Amino acid sequence: MVQYIELKGITCYAYHGVMEQERKVGNSYTIDLKLHTDFFQAMETDDVNDTINYAAVYEVVKKEMAIPSHLLEHVAGRIVRRLFNTFPAITNIEIRLAKRNPPLSGDIQEAAVCMQT
Repeated sequence: MVQYIELKGITCYAYHGVMEQERKVGNSYTIDLKLHTDFFQAMETDDVNDTINYAAVYEVVKKEMAIPSHLLEHVAGRIVRRLFNTFPAITNIEIRLAKRNPPLSGDIQEAAVCMQT
């Protein structure tokens, strides 16, 4: 049985980008996560200590998003590493990190990086 905890549409305002202006002005970002873990015990106990606390996951994402970076790839990698280090019960992570309305010379809704470990 595949089990995962999913957090969709985490929204942050952050200061990432290759261009200096992006790191000064900032932009809106959306993060989607799938955290693969075994939560059979939590199904029986109804105890948050037997699963991944998604409020704590949100805090990890928020802290990593607050650190300015040039590349979304770098930010996504930091989030994944920190989640694995903070929550050893996670066996696999799927992440999608999107920058809304990136400063390009065309009309584009978002630019995103996706990773599956």
